[in-house]
Formats: sequence, C-alpha cells, structure tokens
Amino acid sequence: MAPQGQRMSDGPTAAADEEASPLWAWHALAAQGFVGGHAVHLLQGGDELFPAMRRAIDAARSSIWLATYIFHDDEAGRAMADALHAAATRGVKVHVVVDGFGSIASLLRLRAWLAADGAELEVYRPLDRWLAWLQPGQLRRLHHKLCVVDADVAFVGGINIIDDHNDLRHGRSSQPRLDFAVELRGPVVQQVRRLVHAIFVRARLGHEWRNELRELARSDRPVASTLRLLRELRTQAPDSAQTTQAAPQPVSVAFVVRDNLRQRRAIESSYIEAIRSAGDSVDIACPYFYPGRAFRRSLHSAARRGVRVRLLLQGKIDYHMAALAARVMYDELLAKGVRIFEYTPAFLHAKVAVVDDRWATVGSSNIDPLSLLLNLEANAVVRDAEFACELRRRFDLAVAASHEVEMPARRQGWRRWLSRGFVAWCARVYLRVAGITGRY
Repeated sequence: MAPQGQRMSDGPTAAADEEASPLWAWHALAAQGFVGGHAVHLLQGGDELFPAMRRAIDAARSSIWLATYIFHDDEAGRAMADALHAAATRGVKVHVVVDGFGSIASLLRLRAWLAADGAELEVYRPLDRWLAWLQPGQLRRLHHKLCVVDADVAFVGGINIIDDHNDLRHGRSSQPRLDFAVELRGPVVQQVRRLVHAIFVRARLGHEWRNELRELARSDRPVASTLRLLRELRTQAPDSAQTTQAAPQPVSVAFVVRDNLRQRRAIESSYIEAIRSAGDSVDIACPYFYPGRAFRRSLHSAARRGVRVRLLLQGKIDYHMAALAARVMYDELLAKGVRIFEYTPAFLHAKVAVVDDRWATVGSSNIDPLSLLLNLEANAVVRDAEFACELRRRFDLAVAASHEVEMPARRQGWRRWLSRGFVAWCARVYLRVAGITGRY
C-alpha cells in the first residue's frame, strides 16, 4: 500500500527536542487524541519492516530512538545492529532500550554490536542478579516495538527484531510469523519519540538512581528540581474531548499508550469504544486472547445488534497456557454470535484490528491481562478508509488460510467449567503477585 496523507516537514527537530528535555527527565507524553496530516504505510512481517527501518536509519542525520522487547542474536538482528552501528560511527546519536527478559539471551552480543561512539544501550528491568527474579515489579515488562528516526518517521507495531522464521521456543519454521507494523510520518512521530526517550531514561534511572539523587541534592534548588522530576515522570492521560471529536483530514492517527501510571486502561478503552460504535464489522487478530468482562460484553453487544465479529487467534500454539486461556472463552463467544478462526500456517503474532471501514489499530498490545494491565504497550490507531481496507484485505487473506471454530454439538460441561476456573485462578494469582487488584 502506498503512503497516504502528507508529510509534515515543519515540526520540531530531534535536536531541538533534546535541548528542551534534560537527559535525566522522564519526559511526559502529551496524549493529543486523533491528529490529522499523516502519511501511513502498512508493513507485514520483518520482510517489509526491516528494510524500511534500515533505509530510514541509513538516512538518519541526528538521532535514532529504538525500543523493543526482543533484539535477537540472529541474521535479522545483526543486520539491524550493523545499520545502527554505522549510523553511530558517522555521528548520529543512537539510543536503544531493550527489555531485560525478552532480550536476556542476546545482551552480551548486543552490547558488542553497538559498541561505538554515540551508541547507547539501556536495559529495562534487567535480570542480572538472582534477587531481581524475586521482585514483583519484574512481571511488568517493556513490550514496545518502536523506532523513531530524526523525528521524521516512526515505526510502531508488534514486530520484534528477530527473523520471522525464528521462534525462541520452537526453533525455525517454514512459514514466517504473521505480524504487522506501521510506518508513520506526521505530527504523531514526535509523541512516539518522546515515549521512547521516556522509557530509555527510565531504564537508565533504574540503575543510576543513586547518582541522580545526589545530583538533585547538590543542585541550587533541590526541592524545585525534585518536584520537576516528579512532574516529568508522570505520563498525561488522554483528553476524552479530543479523542471523540470528528477526525481531521487527510489521515488521522492517535498514538495510544498503556503504562502503569495514568494510562493504565488506555488501549483497552480505545478498543471498547470502537467496538461499541461499530455498525458493520469488527475484525481482531491477536495471539494471546483473554479479555476482561467489559471487553467481552462489547463483543457480545456488537454481535447481538448484527455486527459481523471475527476473531483471528492462534492455531499453531507456542504457549499452551495462553492457548488454554483463549479456548475457555470459545463457548461463550460462539454462543453470542462471535466467529472464531484459528490461524494454522504459522505462528500468529499480529495484534491488529479493523472496525467498519474507518478505524484500525496496529501495535504491541495483546488482549490479555499481561498487556492490558501490566506491560508497557503502544498502539497506533488510524482513522482512514484506505488504510482500514488494506488491513482488512490482509486480515481476510489470513482468515482464508485459517480453520473456523464451530460450536460443539455437546457442551463439555464440568470439564469446560473446571478449565475456565483454573485459568481465572491462575490469572488472579499472577496479577496479585504483580500488585494488581480488583476485577478484570
């Protein structure tokens, strides 16, 4: 699909933004709802995403910000690291932040790959000490897949830096994972950049907080400096009046973030709002699907009023517990008129949705407790008929290669009830350990 909308060339530069933000500040992300004036390009898999990212990195002039859950030690990771290294050696400021669990196997190699003047690597919640594994906060992971080059172009989606044919649990597969990302140009790029900057600084503060406190204490105005840091550590909540207004043209995009501060339910709420307003169709692809009550009720309600609701879920299983969690929901969803398809050609990793021909989202967030309540996630939401139609076309191709789940002739009775109770109990225990209370 060709890029859409218009490129915004008069926005603030990366260099200017860095001067406005002290290096230690956990920069607040100002949620602005839908903003027009974007070029949007859908990318499927690493075969489409990685060349586009490398082209942008090769053309970088001032800065590159990259955040990813997995940066793996394979051919795809090496090619990306080489591009980042080359950018750093020619004077571009390169900032990479990876998750301490998702990238644990490749950290030593990654540090060696990025060893160059101007390249900086930070690890979010590292697991470098055995005591770190016992901390409840370690269950809250960095799940973003984001890259921003020169504040001109951003890549947002669900694709890690790893070969599409390579699975960390199951080895190589003949078919690539089904996954998506989006290339963005326009005002929202600055928001993406600020978020990656914030996470990078948060990761740095995680192991340099004593030095930061000493610097605050030595400053001329320690109280004012501390209050300023606390303000900048806070991510602003979306303005509901802005997110519901009529979308400006030509292509409108909202960057929706889930964090553990003030935007805990932002991504879930964006889904539910779109589903509740659906008049024709709701199509959702998600590998890990265990929605809460409000989400399920929105799907039930949509199907009851005649909306075609289709779910594309995993048929080739990578984590059996995650598959069980999704399948205990099947009877309830099928009984309400929701259609379920299991994707079997390869592992499903796509986290996308299309509602009618006007609303589409591509991002990192699954529809399960880990993504909706614990992990740091980011989705791009696009209001554009052409983009929505292109994403639905690719969704339809995946559905055509999938197996549709039928309502069983006989309910499994107590077995189904027992399985559902077991999954719910496991989810509650996991969330309690992570510090999450209340109903999901």
